[in-house]
Amino acid sequence: MWRGTAARILLRACAPSMQQTPQLLQSPPARPIASVVRWIQTKAALRAHGGGQLDEFGIATGAEREELEAKREGKKRFDLDPPRGPFGTQDAPAIVESHYDVRIVGCSGGVGEDEHDVTWFHLEKGKPYECPVCSQVFQLKVTGVGGQPGHDEHH
Repeated sequence: MWRGTAARILLRACAPSMQQTPQLLQSPPARPIASVVRWIQTKAALRAHGGGQLDEFGIATGAEREELEAKREGKKRFDLDPPRGPFGTQDAPAIVESHYDVRIVGCSGGVGEDEHDVTWFHLEKGKPYECPVCSQVFQLKVTGVGGQPGHDEHH
């Protein structure tokens, strides 16, 4: 039933483009054929280059792909965990690493009762900083190229 109904609808729809001749053997308009040919060529090209299958990372690119690749190797591409260590003092400051000469740091105090709301500050190379709330001392250790953030030489 549906097949016959669909065939009649298709014949009526195609009749104007076939100069009112309901012959199914007449070639269809050129545009759909070009689309089909492009589709077949694309499928063949995909099969030739790995079948168009996505790898284990799907469509991830750039920094997201780097992060996933590092995770697969058991490494962290971006260390988002806050640094933990002994409470910084004048004699033994808490060391904060940075690729640049300045970094924004947040201090939340110690653990438990010594904890306080996060206090944010700029930590600069060669200038220890003492938190005004808990008196913890921080020191910046430059591990990268140095300089100011956003002024990389590769631009």
